[in-house]
Amino acid sequence: MTVLMHTLHVELGERSYPIYIGRSLLADAELLRRHVNGKQVAIISNETVAPLYAGRVRAALEGGEQGIDKITEIVLPDGEEHKTLDTLGHIYDRLLAEGHNRSTSVIAVGGGVVGDVAGFAAATYQRGVNFIQVPTTLLSQVDSSVGGKTAVNHALGKNMIGAFYQPSAVLIDIDTLHSLPPRELSAGLAEVIKYGLIGDEPFYRWLHDHVSQLRALEEGPLAEAIERSCSNKAQVVAEDEREAGLRALLNFGHTFGHAIETAQGYGEWLHGEAVGAGMALATRLSVEHCGLPAAEVEPLLELLSAAGLPIDGPADMEADQYLELMQRDKKVIDGRLRLILLDRIGAARVVDDVSPETLRGLLETSPV
Repeated sequence: MTVLMHTLHVELGERSYPIYIGRSLLADAELLRRHVNGKQVAIISNETVAPLYAGRVRAALEGGEQGIDKITEIVLPDGEEHKTLDTLGHIYDRLLAEGHNRSTSVIAVGGGVVGDVAGFAAATYQRGVNFIQVPTTLLSQVDSSVGGKTAVNHALGKNMIGAFYQPSAVLIDIDTLHSLPPRELSAGLAEVIKYGLIGDEPFYRWLHDHVSQLRALEEGPLAEAIERSCSNKAQVVAEDEREAGLRALLNFGHTFGHAIETAQGYGEWLHGEAVGAGMALATRLSVEHCGLPAAEVEPLLELLSAAGLPIDGPADMEADQYLELMQRDKKVIDGRLRLILLDRIGAARVVDDVSPETLRGLLETSPV
């Protein structure tokens, strides 16, 4: 039985869209069909997720009064290392070969990689087609599926080729998390913790008390954490869709984290794992640069550890490698590296005056 727990909205004028959070939503044919345009659908998933959930989405779309004429399933290889232009080209090849036109709806069924690549394909295929997100990992449910960031990676930097392109709806079925490996669940918790750190101190304190329940997939706390995270992100996106100011705060820990991902090879460290170590670094830097009370560092490290996340970066990464890769980050403007730091828990800001010497000192002395 479908259980719709929460419906949020990302307010973007005529491009506003709903975020549905509940149980058994993949079986709700009417809920999915209402956001499909035209009579063609491309379901994009990966080798791991497709056998579990792509068939359910297809079954919900087949039959009924709407009369969808064509359903194409495109199954991608699994892993961050496949978030590439080659994978994007494969999607275009299938869409073109099977005659998909501008009325096609692209439905992403999977985690952040599937959502990012499918979203970029939707943004660019015939100059843009309808796009629906069905995220199946915690990280994609609380972060990457909301806000319209789509991209593929380049060998020299993460998410360097992409577009802002909003979905028409996000369907978050929390039942899909029961098939998620523990490591992937922990990776998603990194983004959940981030929301508390940058703008929601009560939520951050709540997480300290409920992290074990989240890892145990207890339904009530899990739905609460997803709803709070999506609500926080929806508010930021509504105020700053294209990251001109406020939305940059969502990158807390990510500049360090992206450097780790790029250095290690995409897929060796999960995105959330790299962000966890990056948040530990950014918090230590916040003590030195922004006056964050030093007493806040240890509780954060304890929370990250309790969530199953690393608090130490790769043992083989040296300061020079971090600094080189961070200078390629998208947040570098006119040669100035912008970092997100904390004045206090729940209050983040963008800074661009951290010297290379300060960063080097942090990286050479930090256990991370």
